[in-house]
Amino acid sequence: MVTLIIAAVTAVLANFLSILTLAEAKTAVIVLMGVISAIWCLKITISPFVGKQPTKRLSSLKKGGRLLGVFLITLLLSVAWLFYIIFATDLSAGRIILSSVFVFISELVIFWGGMARCFLTSVQLGIKWRLLAVVFAWIVPINIILLSKMISLVKDECLVETEKIELDSVRAENEICKTKYPVLLVHGVFFRDFRYFNYWGRIPATLIRNGATLYYGNQQSAASVENSGEELARRITQIVEETGCEKVNIIAHSKGGLDSRYAISGCNMDKYVASLTTVCTPHYGCKFAEWILSKVSEGFYKAVADKYNKALKMVGDENPDFCAAVDSLTASACESFNERCPDKESVYYQSIGSVSKKAGAGKFPLNLSYRFVKLFDGENDGLVSLSSMKWGEHFERLVPEGERGITHGDVIDLNRENIKGFDVREYYVKLLSDLKAKGF
Repeated sequence: MVTLIIAAVTAVLANFLSILTLAEAKTAVIVLMGVISAIWCLKITISPFVGKQPTKRLSSLKKGGRLLGVFLITLLLSVAWLFYIIFATDLSAGRIILSSVFVFISELVIFWGGMARCFLTSVQLGIKWRLLAVVFAWIVPINIILLSKMISLVKDECLVETEKIELDSVRAENEICKTKYPVLLVHGVFFRDFRYFNYWGRIPATLIRNGATLYYGNQQSAASVENSGEELARRITQIVEETGCEKVNIIAHSKGGLDSRYAISGCNMDKYVASLTTVCTPHYGCKFAEWILSKVSEGFYKAVADKYNKALKMVGDENPDFCAAVDSLTASACESFNERCPDKESVYYQSIGSVSKKAGAGKFPLNLSYRFVKLFDGENDGLVSLSSMKWGEHFERLVPEGERGITHGDVIDLNRENIKGFDVREYYVKLLSDLKAKGF
């Protein structure tokens, strides 16, 4: 708040002195004061004071939000000042224009100092708010409303992330996520485990800070359940042999849950798996997917598959099979799969599910598929029906506050979005803590 007040006073003083500099051109001291005021304004923009922050990113983000707040306040004051000198003084047009230019440049420097920091460091702004800010940048009052929203988002993000870091720091020595066996995270269909873009968002970093040992499935993004299961079986064997950990706990999302079940039951990995937790996995398939396949022509289906397979090869898949992956998710295919791959008694099975409450809650393409899946499968997360997610000894439905719900991507923090009433990172901390308590 002190910074805001200083910046506001500095901006007004700088504008005032710029006029006095013209009115009293012979007074060198006033000219010097005007220069000093401008330099001070620039200094605030370059290095606004926000106190010590837990990370460089949060420090930069908080500075950005602070500067945008300064911009809003000084903008209002500057506009009021310009109205005053235009309508309540007898200053010449030249002096008014010069003062206006000074105001414009000062506000521009403060504004872009804040926007650059927020655009480069914020996670919660996402593509949506960044795009809106660019599109409506010069449309009053929409730009003011958007700017106020951005400031609020940045402020909340700084608060939430600071609290998370402080919480993890306090409980780090307890290692509440240090399970007996390491955790294998298994991704869903059409994604891969990339080095610089984590499929599981901010979850892994939080789990590791709390003592977890994590590995990734690294299976191809598109293949039949059987082929993906065999890949996972090789991965599990590799982890056990290289680390001597004896077993692993698997947490698998979407189709990854089916892949993991096949690895356990079809590839005899039950001896190396202590538990399997499936997250929004279509254990009973998707009726919507089956209906779509029955309506599209074989030629069109093959053309789409060829294009997708080529794209998947570009991101690392050796032999992607779009058709096999999609076919594995139909209701009839899953019915057959469930008969062929019964659960193993030595493995603890549990499942997690969620639902989206409206189409707009999900990012593309979940916002498009939600209504169609609801028509055929009922309550769903944008792709998978709630009834299809239930498997194992225990099932938990995630129920957040509000009218948004939790989508297929939200449960793995794919969009890195802070959702009111559902702390996805803290949920996985609890999940591993519970596995630890069960002796896994």
